[in-house]
Amino acid sequence: MDSGGSDSRRRPGLVVGLTGGIASGKTAVSRRFEALGAAVIDTDRLARAVVAPGTAGLDAIRERFGTDVIGTNGHLDRPALRQRIFADPFARRDLEAITHPRIRTAVAETLAKVREPYALIVVPLLLEAGWIELMDRVLVVDAPPDRQRERLMQRDGTDPGEADRILSSQADRQARLAIADDVITNDGESGALDGQVADLHDRYLRTATGH
Repeated sequence: MDSGGSDSRRRPGLVVGLTGGIASGKTAVSRRFEALGAAVIDTDRLARAVVAPGTAGLDAIRERFGTDVIGTNGHLDRPALRQRIFADPFARRDLEAITHPRIRTAVAETLAKVREPYALIVVPLLLEAGWIELMDRVLVVDAPPDRQRERLMQRDGTDPGEADRILSSQADRQARLAIADDVITNDGESGALDGQVADLHDRYLRTATGH
């Protein structure tokens, strides 16, 4: 995987980028793939690691945004930073310039250690980040916006106004579907995901192994 330049590290037989809007069900889907034996790389976890206390990433954020976004425990104050970047698109771009290259490098390092036939890389903002070229296939978890809004409010205790602002800050539904090679529809009960995931898992295994 390219981490900003050429990268000769090994890759599994297939690399699938999993994306979808907030509260669309990406975690529920990725957990099912993982249970079936897929390697799952969660960029949200890597994003936290690259800005952990003592990292160059956190130092760069402190230098750009000041100590107001650093908690008393030395960790990044995510709610404070979120308020800053929602209010200022230039701040969002500056944050991405700090974090995205570091996350890409962490993804490449993690991917090189994968021994499963294929890997699923969970990238919530795959379209916005411009990482499509890193993937062999793109899998979109799709949910109606009203269902996303409902889940977001239930999950995070978000008020309606904030939920709408978060949803409007992301790529729209049709833009995500336009980049999809595969789509999992998550508009009902979570159990309905099982068959969709199982079918795609079998297809991905065949593609990755050539069988």
